Amino acid sequence: MKYELVLKGKIVQEDKVFLGQIGINNGKIMKVSSIKEELLGKEKIDYGNNYIFPGFIDTHVHCFSNPEEGITKTSKLAAVGGITTFIDMPYDSPIPITNVNRFEKKANLVNKESVIDIGLWGTITKENGTSNLKPLIKSGAIAFKMSTFETDEKRFPQIPNYEIVKTMEILATTNTLVAFHSEDNDLVQSLIKKHLAEDKVYPLAHAETHPAYTEVISVLKLLELAYWTKAKLHIVHVSHPRTLDIINIFKKMGVDVTAETCYPYLLLNTNDLDKYGPFAKMSPPVRSADDVKRMWEHLKQGNIDFITSDHVFWDKIDKEKGINNIFEAPAGLPGLEVMIPLMFDAMVINNNFTPSEFSKIMSTNPANRFEILNKGKIKEGYDADFTIIDPNKKWEISSNTLLFTNSKLLPFNRKNIKGKIKNTFVRGVSVFDGKKVNVQPGFGNFIHK
Repeated sequence: MKYELVLKGKIVQEDKVFLGQIGINNGKIMKVSSIKEELLGKEKIDYGNNYIFPGFIDTHVHCFSNPEEGITKTSKLAAVGGITTFIDMPYDSPIPITNVNRFEKKANLVNKESVIDIGLWGTITKENGTSNLKPLIKSGAIAFKMSTFETDEKRFPQIPNYEIVKTMEILATTNTLVAFHSEDNDLVQSLIKKHLAEDKVYPLAHAETHPAYTEVISVLKLLELAYWTKAKLHIVHVSHPRTLDIINIFKKMGVDVTAETCYPYLLLNTNDLDKYGPFAKMSPPVRSADDVKRMWEHLKQGNIDFITSDHVFWDKIDKEKGINNIFEAPAGLPGLEVMIPLMFDAMVINNNFTPSEFSKIMSTNPANRFEILNKGKIKEGYDADFTIIDPNKKWEISSNTLLFTNSKLLPFNRKNIKGKIKNTFVRGVSVFDGKKVNVQPGFGNFIHK
């Protein structure tokens, strides 16, 4: 049999890494074999000892928190960063995705503007929003995101407990994942008010006003509600190891719960918040060096299901608002272009994770949890989504090496790492060749649940 495309290299599967070949037709993996049997292809690419990973999946992206970014730019960032699929959050500015009309307009934008495949989260209004849950699922919402913390009453509201219970009960009957930004609103807001009154506006004030217990008690409440409603629960951007300790207890009690962390919670700590100020501001905040060490222990033990970027685009001028008052800066970091290289360097190169373990955390686990069909594995019948990484390439994160991200927005600017993305394939097509994005907006598909 002759294939449209054959890739050769170190193939990364769930339980092994081997020098082999992949035969691809019509955007699908048709054959995975060792090099003993030479596959015939109209086009053949030999990556030698470079790794061929299943395409990486980021389930936590914000295309429209800042409408200046949008789908085309965000999807190009993802392609350059080795991400072949992401799920976009519903907190679009100025109006979140809470009904079918807005959802379907956004899905149409994906089909017109994306260069990779994208799924969409849905959410609900602060009051009386649960009637839209099932219609949104019918329109293709992969999961639903809500918050116990209020950033904005309309765009990012705190959902009351009685609405959370109703949501969990409805979604439990539809086998649909419900996820939460988990911080106790009353405690955080009272601490911020106190700090402002005392003119405590230095960078570390952000961490001081979001102490770990504000995350843990919020997660504890959600876990207990999930226990009674039988909801499929997901906790986004876990920042503290104590949260994972509690989640593990509830897993043993039968609660269907998963947890993600974001790459900055493994790579930064409060010393970086003090040093970089608003450019290291996230919510929840980064934690102490000891807490980060324990987060790595949880990661090695398999207690963190996957790692996400929580990518959001801010202009430098937005972040600089917080230089003299940390509370004036928006929270969040860009991450799509840099997360995979940073985490490959941190996990595989420096912390003895195997390529298979890395692949499981960055691709297979999110595909499984969000039920993204035919993605997350190098397996016959699956989409031909791949990320090729040269594990020996040393490079510096800077304005000279990043195609789209302003490196000065990153606390990783001028950081030297090992492991570089050579190619990104989506459905058998090279969307990024190591130098440029090769496809036009509209190549990407909206992923319908």
